[in-house]
Amino acid sequence: MEPTLTVRELTRRFGRRTALDRVSLEFGTGVTGLLGPNGAGKTTLIRILATTLAPDGGGVRAFGLDPADREQRRALRRRLGYLPQNPGVYAHFTAFELVEYVAILKEMNDRRARHDEVRRVLAEVDLGDRARTKVRRLSGGMRQRLALAQALLGDPDLIVLDEPTVGLDPEQRMRFRALLSRLGESRTVLLSTHQTEDVTTLCGRVVVLKAGSVVFEGGPGELAARAAGRVWLTTAPPAGTYWRTPDGRYRTLGDRPPEAVPGEPGVEDGYLLLLGAEGVPA
Repeated sequence: MEPTLTVRELTRRFGRRTALDRVSLEFGTGVTGLLGPNGAGKTTLIRILATTLAPDGGGVRAFGLDPADREQRRALRRRLGYLPQNPGVYAHFTAFELVEYVAILKEMNDRRARHDEVRRVLAEVDLGDRARTKVRRLSGGMRQRLALAQALLGDPDLIVLDEPTVGLDPEQRMRFRALLSRLGESRTVLLSTHQTEDVTTLCGRVVVLKAGSVVFEGGPGELAARAAGRVWLTTAPPAGTYWRTPDGRYRTLGDRPPEAVPGEPGVEDGYLLLLGAEGVPA
């Protein structure tokens, strides 16, 4: 499949710290999950792709458009939906007024069509019955869904989401996954997350960043396979890092402890081993 979004040798520094170090990636139709520890460069990459931050080196092309060019950047923004990590809100607005305000900023000038679009995206995130509720009266999860509604305005071809499931309860997260999986059938969706469960259930592709560099690209199954032969279950606490499972056994990663039996590897196991998390040998 032809890529809709291409990143070439992308570099970004903040003072002496290199947040992204010559990152090259391609994205096509479907949902891609972006994993990495705090400080790995996820949000920096997301912001560059959302055209809110310029790189120091390298470039981005989306649908043949170069966001470094002012006019092409404007054209790209018309096809882009973006949910930042900490979306700003106007607490005195109603949910409808806030989404409509963003729609006006997106140059949706026909009032009737704009109102129809605002109602559509509020319904998409199950906030249709809260349209006239003040933002300050919404729960944290509702505010997160309201921010997602703003990202869906205009039916964008590229949807970029930074930690979109923060504050969502299990039912809301399930509805969110259903919505994104449907959107990913015909659009390019990129989401940054700390939730490996979201990646397992939603993403056809995973990119892992560490210290500003890409250390893994592939499917969730390939990431889980990185932990094959490194997941163990014991009846007594082993040395190193472990956790107790509901059946009373102890689960650990790395070298085989005494009297251990193999466990089934998952995405989180492969991710932890890939990063060499503290107490877990890479």
